[in-house]
Amino acid sequence: MLRFLPFLLVTVVWIYAFVDCLNTPEKQVRNLPKIAWVLIIVLFGSVLFGPVAWLIAGRPRGRAALPGNGGGPRRRSGGWVAPDDNPEFLRSLDQDKRPEDNPDDSRS
Repeated sequence: MLRFLPFLLVTVVWIYAFVDCLNTPEKQVRNLPKIAWVLIIVLFGSVLFGPVAWLIAGRPRGRAALPGNGGGPRRRSGGWVAPDDNPEFLRSLDQDKRPEDNPDDSRS
């Protein structure tokens, strides 16, 4: 069973790097164009050179690497705001509950 572990590790790292590269926006890729990184990962994936090179030199750093950057939950002082702590989200829930905004409500 342990003889398959290196193959499994290489495969998991290769798949992670490949998918991460494909999902990274073109503007955030560092050092080379995105298509070049995809080719490096595919061609040199079996020896881990391509995936490791992507993770070290091509992947975005800092805030650009965060999935919510540019959309999603708002950030406040460097931390994520949960939906139940987000005032805009809570306001939208309050507006949904108001009966005067709902014309189908026959209680009034």
